[in-house]
Amino acid sequence: MLRAGIIGATGYTGAELVRLLHRHPHVRPAVLTTQSHGEKNFWEVYPHLYGYVDLVCAELDEERLAASCDVIFVSLPHGHAMSLASRLAAKNKPVIDLGADFRFRDPDVYEKWYGLAHAARALAKEAVYGLPELYRERIRTARLVANPGCYPTSAILGLAPLLKNGLVDPDSIVIDSKSGVSGAGRALSLTTHYCEVNESVKAYGVASHRHTPEIEQELSALAGRDVTVSFTPHLIPMTRGILSTIYAKPVRPLSQEEAHALYGEFYAKEPFVRVLPAGTLPATKAVAGSNHCDLGLVSDPRTGRIIVISAIDNLIKGASGQAVQNMNILLGLPEEAGLEGPGVYP
Repeated sequence: MLRAGIIGATGYTGAELVRLLHRHPHVRPAVLTTQSHGEKNFWEVYPHLYGYVDLVCAELDEERLAASCDVIFVSLPHGHAMSLASRLAAKNKPVIDLGADFRFRDPDVYEKWYGLAHAARALAKEAVYGLPELYRERIRTARLVANPGCYPTSAILGLAPLLKNGLVDPDSIVIDSKSGVSGAGRALSLTTHYCEVNESVKAYGVASHRHTPEIEQELSALAGRDVTVSFTPHLIPMTRGILSTIYAKPVRPLSQEEAHALYGEFYAKEPFVRVLPAGTLPATKAVAGSNHCDLGLVSDPRTGRIIVISAIDNLIKGASGQAVQNMNILLGLPEEAGLEGPGVYP
């Protein structure tokens, strides 16, 4: 049985990693680090794991972590993984970073949007963007995998077949996304206080959200030219899930049947992307607790637009489940291990 270390295990994504790895057939969580719950039993922080996970939270000890673990997940806010990941990678330990520090091939873009100097520029250029549907072969041999953001996962998977085949005008793309509150993390904040969020929907980060350049980086790679998008995220009063509604102008008439066949062929071998039957549209409830991305398509002849609906669980395919999928690829394990099956309903 392989052993995994999770740095930042007591955040929402860290906790989901612990839960997923506990049931993994080939990997077990072995070292859980935290800055805020040291020496506590993990189940005291997350009582739903009582009787399943008996590990104790510990302060970070890099030497012990590297000596004890076969793979290391870093689940920390941006800015905290750069030097840490560099030291761990130097010890020849595969690292999967769930934060933003290594998602950009150009560290200057990171510095512009995140307002921090990048302390590991060479490693950033080496890191592999961890979207398996696009970069599976590169992930297999990576030292460092940069797990994608949740909004980018939904948007990129929604647009990849159209851009890869040059079927839409890259300048016409509008992405309207809605996320549950868990996407903001576990730290206390007035903006995610119950009374502020309940019975309300609001846009935020309009024309300035930090996931925008990440989306544009990957869409540009697919299109073979620079792509600039309009991306607007919204916070909605539910715990988990992302629904992205994506609009684009085809470069030629694109029928519903042709669009559906294109997506079906593009994702035919992808275990976690489900192209729904024509007339069926995704819903966050249908992917909750699963590693699936559900896609639905509508070709609108009246407006001449193609509309793509993409749904994921932001904590699973948008974070921890995708990290486990990346780990499976990197370690040569079956890609679906620990992630099989549907999620929870209702």
